[in-house]
Amino acid sequence: MSILEHQPEPERSGRGGLVILIGLLLVAGGIAAYLWMPGLSESTPERAATDPPRRAVAPAPEPVPEPEPSTPEPEPEPDPTPLADPEPVPAAPDPVALPLLRVTSDVAGASVFLNREFLGTTPLESSDVPAGMHRLNVSAEGHEGFARDVELGSELVSVDVRFLQIRLDTRVTVIHKHRFGSCQGILRADLDGIHYETSDDDAFSLPLSQIEEHEVDYLEHTLTVKERDGRTYNFTDEQETADALFVFHREVEQIRDRLAARR
Repeated sequence: MSILEHQPEPERSGRGGLVILIGLLLVAGGIAAYLWMPGLSESTPERAATDPPRRAVAPAPEPVPEPEPSTPEPEPEPDPTPLADPEPVPAAPDPVALPLLRVTSDVAGASVFLNREFLGTTPLESSDVPAGMHRLNVSAEGHEGFARDVELGSELVSVDVRFLQIRLDTRVTVIHKHRFGSCQGILRADLDGIHYETSDDDAFSLPLSQIEEHEVDYLEHTLTVKERDGRTYNFTDEQETADALFVFHREVEQIRDRLAARR
């Protein structure tokens, strides 16, 4: 009995040691957990000396509410009708120089001369002519030449030359020599004859068919007109030469010859 009563003793001493061991482990674990806690370690002077200082962290900004999306306005639909291209504006035409001289003739291609300078052939229009008095000559092969003084200015001057038509229109300023004295007037010739126009009583008209003599003496500076079976008229002028009398005589004789050829 005494042996049985003392057997449980060692069993209780083993359990007590185990409990003490477990308690020590729990205390050691608590201390370790305490030492490794972040908050507690910062207060430890050793860790505070070794760890770098922490930067202050700014508080996060409050989120800004996003605006509610607005409904976009619908874009206007394009006009299906295509726009017509604008018509180009025509450029202003350059001003055209108006003709100052026009020469025509019943014989095409007649040569036109102004102051002995060739201008062209008929029909002719020219704006490149100086203003003033000019001598116009028109000639065609096989026909008598045409000559006239023309005065050109800002308005058109038209000259129509009729080579196929017989015409005579010439004049010269003369002095009619009388048996006693003289008088001054205009000696004019046309298809009706020779006419002396003067304020004196010696004015006359003589048909071409009644002219018996029609002569010019260039050296004597005299033009003689003799009526068939009638009077004789002598004329001169105050020019230095007898050129004007010579031209008058030539034009009259050319027409007399052409009229005689038609008979």
